[in-house]
Amino acid sequence: MAINKHALIRYKVLDNCFRNPYRRYFIQDLIEEIEINLREIDPKSKGISRRQVFEDLHFMESPEGWNIELVKSKVGKRVYYRYSDISFSINSMPLNELEIEQLHSALHILSHFRGLPQFDWIQELILKLRNGVIAPKNNPTIIDFDSNQYLKGIENLGIIYNSIFYKKVVEIDYQPFGNTEAYKMYIHPYYLKQYNNRWFVFGFNPAVNKADWNLALDRITSISESDQKYIESPQINWSEYFEDIIGVTKPIDQIPEEITLIFNGKTCNYIESKPIHGSQKSYWIGNEQLKVTLKIIINYEFERLLLSYSDSVTIIGPTTLKKIIKKRLQNALNSN
Repeated sequence: MAINKHALIRYKVLDNCFRNPYRRYFIQDLIEEIEINLREIDPKSKGISRRQVFEDLHFMESPEGWNIELVKSKVGKRVYYRYSDISFSINSMPLNELEIEQLHSALHILSHFRGLPQFDWIQELILKLRNGVIAPKNNPTIIDFDSNQYLKGIENLGIIYNSIFYKKVVEIDYQPFGNTEAYKMYIHPYYLKQYNNRWFVFGFNPAVNKADWNLALDRITSISESDQKYIESPQINWSEYFEDIIGVTKPIDQIPEEITLIFNGKTCNYIESKPIHGSQKSYWIGNEQLKVTLKIIINYEFERLLLSYSDSVTIIGPTTLKKIIKKRLQNALNSN
């Protein structure tokens, strides 16, 4: 039996009734008490049936519920219900099987936020679950996320998050791809963003006087707080900042361009069901080709995305984009 919001309310109402030593609760009384509470949260509630109440009693008495012990006393032909021990309450019981399963499922989802300071407790609780403090069934996983807990640099996520929250400058040793050694820099962090399973921090870089400088967390070799005075973020709307781009790279002084592509084969259905960008407009050309228009800033991530479709896409325009992709393909062919 799944425990939903209404079911939990019913169980708690029944629990209170069974603990009351001053009143006899017959089945109709239990129904009325439940309906009063259900109407408080849902005025449109249609009430509850006798059958549902009996099913609730059976569940509460079962091992899957709380193993409650009820005394069922007769008065004439009617029966009233009370706990054999009125000091008992389901609220003081350990978690039941269904609650454990639900908690385990919720923790599985929350575990993908590990690394952020307000979720530090998750790892400890997951270990307790696995070690049997509130051990779940050995059920198979039924949901998975595109995340990588072994990602290099993930340990820096919590430090940078705190630096943004508490407005602290950080001193970083940073080693970009292609550099044999790291170099030291300072960043006034403003925003964290994940793209393509990598984390990036955006902030003010005083060395180049740029407020939207971005760094990949997996290229940070060391990080520590600095005592420099923190410079507040300029009025950058980060929700809108990424509207015109794919990924995280926003070239200086570039504006969105009208881009026209034609996809063919099975890729058409994929592109139509999973748009490349929010600006995408799609038009079918017969049954085998899909014409797509976008209005975005051309950046490195978009170029890489187009290259991933190789012979499934034709670039109609602009000419600058055609030249960029053509050059990249030629370089690939000419490489040893």
